[in-house]
Amino acid sequence: MKRTYQKLGALLLALVLCLSLSVPALAAEETGLEAAAQQAAAGAMTYGGASRISWAVWQDGKFVSSGALKAPKETGGAPEAAEADQLYGIGSVSKIYTAMAVMHLAEKGRLDLDKPVTTYLPAFKMADERYKDITVRMLLNHSSGLMGSSMGSGLLFGDPSTAAADQLLERLAVQRLKAAPGAYSVYCNDGFTLAELVVEAVSKQDFMDYVAEIFLKPAGLTDTLSPAQMLARDAERAPIYQAGGTEPLPADCLGTVGTGGIYATAEDLAILGAALTGTGVLNRASLDAMAQPEYKKGLWPKEDAPDALAYGLGWDSVEWFPFHQNGITALVKGGDTQYYHAGLVVIPQHNMAAAVLTSGGVSTYNELAASQMLIAALKAKGVEVDETPVTLPEASPAKMPKELLKNAGYYGSILQYKVDVSADGTLTMNYLGMEVPAQTFTYHSDGTFRDKDGTACLKFVKESNGEVYLYQRAFTVLPGLGGMGTSSYAAVKLPENKVSPEVQKAWNDFAGGMDILPMNERYSSQLYLALTAASQVEATTAEGVPGYVGALKIVDETHAQYAVQIPGNVGRDGYDLELRRDGKGALWVFQSNGAVYMEESAVPTLSTGSGSVRCTIQPDGYARWYKIGDSAAGKTMAVQLPKDAGFWVYDKDWNVVASSVVGADTSAKLPEGGRVVFAGDPGAGFQLSFT
Repeated sequence: MKRTYQKLGALLLALVLCLSLSVPALAAEETGLEAAAQQAAAGAMTYGGASRISWAVWQDGKFVSSGALKAPKETGGAPEAAEADQLYGIGSVSKIYTAMAVMHLAEKGRLDLDKPVTTYLPAFKMADERYKDITVRMLLNHSSGLMGSSMGSGLLFGDPSTAAADQLLERLAVQRLKAAPGAYSVYCNDGFTLAELVVEAVSKQDFMDYVAEIFLKPAGLTDTLSPAQMLARDAERAPIYQAGGTEPLPADCLGTVGTGGIYATAEDLAILGAALTGTGVLNRASLDAMAQPEYKKGLWPKEDAPDALAYGLGWDSVEWFPFHQNGITALVKGGDTQYYHAGLVVIPQHNMAAAVLTSGGVSTYNELAASQMLIAALKAKGVEVDETPVTLPEASPAKMPKELLKNAGYYGSILQYKVDVSADGTLTMNYLGMEVPAQTFTYHSDGTFRDKDGTACLKFVKESNGEVYLYQRAFTVLPGLGGMGTSSYAAVKLPENKVSPEVQKAWNDFAGGMDILPMNERYSSQLYLALTAASQVEATTAEGVPGYVGALKIVDETHAQYAVQIPGNVGRDGYDLELRRDGKGALWVFQSNGAVYMEESAVPTLSTGSGSVRCTIQPDGYARWYKIGDSAAGKTMAVQLPKDAGFWVYDKDWNVVASSVVGADTSAKLPEGGRVVFAGDPGAGFQLSFT
């Protein structure tokens, strides 16, 4: 693999997108809702590089449009019709079901949104006393202050294990909070897994059983399933593919069902959305509460401009463009797994909902496609929606106040920046650790720095918490999918953190000169396949922020802590980091979210013995990794698998050449310079024979 610290992120969620910016044009005579739906679906499919797409639009008690397409990737030619009733993973749209379940329990007086989570989960504890202040409401509006995603062994192939949810309380017990509860809303998966556990504790039922009893069965939604239920109907599932691959992969299973694991057809999801336009499943007070702008309760840019995020309870946005600008409430939720992507848009006052699901692709494009379908449906009812792009306010180049010079420095989020400000009013944005050209912006009379085209701007904002943020605003129009605004904090200024040259070197060596391997992922984890994508991340020797590694502040030569507090999305999924050396001198990497890695240089060479070898999983459950040396290269390894275990074989470039998980292989010809990993429960034994 290429040597770079960025692999820590790539290994966790390696998402490879094939982007194309050509949208098929419709013939001039094709008009109306169905034509608009076809065009929007084609646009989402093309922009996102999806292999399949399915959609459904519900209005006033019936479907007014539904359909599905296969992309040229599958057909080998032009897009063509596909089965409209296939099952897709809906990813984080599952959070809407969790929010509904919580609201239903609150309606019945069994739960209070503003009571601490510990009221319902006494076993919930953290290494930060502020956890006692986290309320159930904060789980649903993303303001809990939790680090973000403790989802190790949560993204699986063909395996309905719920270990990721079952182990959450244990993983949170050793974590601290990254912000005070209620300080600001930033996307948080762990919050919804906690909410799922709250639902189970209060209802005394399995989460999916409760959802089915309260919502699915009364509505006749028989095509909304957990991963375990879906596997019994796997032939109905839309196929998924590795980026660039042509062979379908096993089922995409998420072990945190209420956070992102539900499967559904587009029609089932649209009906569920439509149910949230009336009082059939929840009362009006609950529906209104879910649609309130919860994001405004904490730190957030004070700008009247459209952004993709405006959190309600469960919803990603309760102020979605262009409906909000037309006095229409549109409630939006997107979802992304590694392989499936979903968009749900609900318009309560017009009894409408649209769902767009894809295999491959990007949820944002699905949301935009669903919006276009609803705009066409509204037009058919005589309701016009103005989609005029939102431009920057009028301003002209101006002399920059000298006090803005002090805002120059290093800024961080999921990326790192070096921001230079010159006395002539020029702001230069340098992307650290990336081969991206610097961008320049010029100061204007409204206090913003604008790009040369006048379509995007930046601004320094000193917030109530004393931090200096880099605010960004822009608006993008995608032909066939409409427009989308950005109005958010892109990064926060990083305070100086002086460390000794020796400590800085230790972290520089780690960040730029070490390959690491996952040690405590379940045998069926998608992370093992993601190593192929992670290996393509190029190493970099570019300047980093002194005293920091990524978004982590260096504490000493073995500890670094997550250091950015940013609302929205770019401040999500933090963790603290610890480096340890074992008795043999090998470096181990421990993330506070529970992930464990080991440096590859410590991996032993596979021994073929006398032709038969037994490999046993360690008592701590860590995987067994081996290098394929000269004595093993070229031989065929046959594997007798124990229960709930598997193996993966890689060539020297980290391509998977055999796997019991994605290929149902029981043997493999071992490639020169490759690696092999065995994973399973503690004590699981693999019998290996070599010929």
